Amino acid sequence: MRVGCRVEKPMTVMKQVSALDHHAVRLQRRRWRTLVWLYGPPEKARHQAQRLWDVRMWQAPLWVGAEQETTLSPCLPASKARTRLGAEHQLVVLDASGSQGLDPDALGALAGTVSAGGLLVIITPSRWGEQPDPDYARFADYPWRWASLSAHYLKRLALQLTGESTIVRWEVDGHLTLPKLAIRESRAAPFDDTDCLTADQAHAVNALVKLKRRRPLVITADRGRGKSAALGIACARLLKKSITQLVVTAPRLSSVESLFARVVALCPEGQRLSHARFELPNGSSLCFLPPDALNEQVHQAALGGSGSYLLVDEAAAIPAALLAQWLVAFPRIAFATTVHGYEGSGRGFALRFREVLNSKAPQWRELALEAPIRWSAGDPLEATIQTLLLLNAPLPEAQLPESHAGTECQTVSIALAQAQLAKQPECLAKLFGLLVQSHYRTTPSDLRQLLDGPGTAIRTIIASKEPQAVLVTREEGDFNAALAEQVARGERRPQGHLLAQSLAAHSGSREALTSRWRRVARIATHPERRREGLGRWLLEDDIADASQQGVALYGATFGAEASLLRFWLALGFVPVRLGITREAATGEYAIMVARALTSEGQAVLTSLHDSFAASLITLLAFELATLPAPIVALLLPSLPRLPLSSTDTQAVEDVAYGHRDPALARTSLQALAREASHWLLGQEVQIAHQQLIAWAFQNQPLAKAHGESVRLIRRATQQIIEQRTLFPSSSGG
Repeated sequence: MRVGCRVEKPMTVMKQVSALDHHAVRLQRRRWRTLVWLYGPPEKARHQAQRLWDVRMWQAPLWVGAEQETTLSPCLPASKARTRLGAEHQLVVLDASGSQGLDPDALGALAGTVSAGGLLVIITPSRWGEQPDPDYARFADYPWRWASLSAHYLKRLALQLTGESTIVRWEVDGHLTLPKLAIRESRAAPFDDTDCLTADQAHAVNALVKLKRRRPLVITADRGRGKSAALGIACARLLKKSITQLVVTAPRLSSVESLFARVVALCPEGQRLSHARFELPNGSSLCFLPPDALNEQVHQAALGGSGSYLLVDEAAAIPAALLAQWLVAFPRIAFATTVHGYEGSGRGFALRFREVLNSKAPQWRELALEAPIRWSAGDPLEATIQTLLLLNAPLPEAQLPESHAGTECQTVSIALAQAQLAKQPECLAKLFGLLVQSHYRTTPSDLRQLLDGPGTAIRTIIASKEPQAVLVTREEGDFNAALAEQVARGERRPQGHLLAQSLAAHSGSREALTSRWRRVARIATHPERRREGLGRWLLEDDIADASQQGVALYGATFGAEASLLRFWLALGFVPVRLGITREAATGEYAIMVARALTSEGQAVLTSLHDSFAASLITLLAFELATLPAPIVALLLPSLPRLPLSSTDTQAVEDVAYGHRDPALARTSLQALAREASHWLLGQEVQIAHQQLIAWAFQNQPLAKAHGESVRLIRRATQQIIEQRTLFPSSSGG
């Protein structure tokens, strides 16, 4: 238990540096690290930091800041902090007092590189938090200027550092405050595995090597627990057991670099043929594939099947729909993901994916890596960074409707101003907890955007003082005509305005920029309260508010997934743009939807929607040939409705019940698929409809053998025709 801090009397800088050096030695005995907050006039503060730099030969010291503001080397700009992932530094100085300001993502990334006994020094001005710093320029959307923004985020950090008892506070020309170190927690349990660094890691490796058929393994871990290294150790052992091929996937190749590094170290007889492939002399291989490429090979039956292995790292960053497909394709599969940190949150992963696992592989197992690798349990720096960046933001308590029986529990939807939220730290933490658990791309910078982002608004549903859902929106558009013309021609690209600028650039719509938009940036519901209509409630209240404020259009952009797209279409939104390439990290196509709130907005929306509909058929035949058929089925009603002609009806029946070649009746079968997209279809007929769509619009054969593919087309056509014959009222005809 910490019992306070030791405040040194004013002393010379060199004596303070010596005291800090001795403190680092004490930390080293415990295998701990700490944060040093150095504040004061920037030039003097840098000079003091340089004295600390020179006091001894630190292991791989690193200065992060502007090169022109220091003479020390190596010096790295904050924007390149992520390049240090996997490295170790005994001393890191992050200069947030100069021309670069504080990059929250850099702080999160660098903290993980500080080795045991190391110091992370943050340099800030004296009155930090009273105004924004230059790093705010990165999210100062046009026409805002960064210097005019609020600084709630920086003020929050300054207040937390002021009250934090585990950090070192070092004032320029003032006091040095050293924390009293806690008693070290009990030592780690013994284990017998020379390749592993903790008992947790050894347990995970053993479970991975012994993966059973149809018994998937889910591994979760905080940062720095050796999760990816455990995957690598297991891969090395499996390859040596002559497993012919191991496949690993992750959102980015860089995510599995430590995995490959362990394989290379443990299998010196092998060869890394490329960044994404390793092979042993016996032909056994380890191959990395990004999610989109992996999914394509699974669909082509080139991967998967009996005896195949798949390891998924950072699984929370991959759509559950893809994971579910791989779960079926690979008999032996493991999912690993980070629970906290800028890499993505896996805390909501198990909650969201649990239903899929329970239905498809009820014997699945899970384990957690809790013991840190690079430092010991109880490390002060890890606790400080989690608090500062809300990496461990708590989920609020779910207030289930039945729990309110007999009580006067009021559930309300309210708008929260950023200044108001900044003064409610407990509410802020819970709202951010909702955002973190629902989305894999949450970063430390997102918290700053939430508190200080220009044009950012927050709405939440509160029950018994506990947030149950949250909506974050941003204002877009409202450009003058001259600027809109320049943007549409590709001559200008002002910062921000993602949806409005994308529509103008790709559709040529100047009006998309001159109109006022409100775009949904994030929406999240408590995992235990999904499918209760809370998201719809939030959106409808916010749409009403936007309409009263004269906003012309309300929109959103997201990865095209059937249930998500169905949600937005049910709220009256229509598609206005669809990306033509899959995102490598998710395997999904980005889609934009919008809803008009004024007559001006309706005119713009009609034009955008018509342009989208006009290009859809051609895109499906070429660029969107791999767009999932369930998505296409939801988009087809966007096309102008053209009931089947008598010629079409005859051609369709000839395919279904005669011997007409489907290829020679493709336009009529397309007409049938378009018309059926307006019908209420049973589950089996929905599948038949999707099969027909994939063949008729995207030229996807339904089977490898031509004859079998034709038979399936005829059967699908029959099912759709019979749906209309047996249930004419459901077809709208």
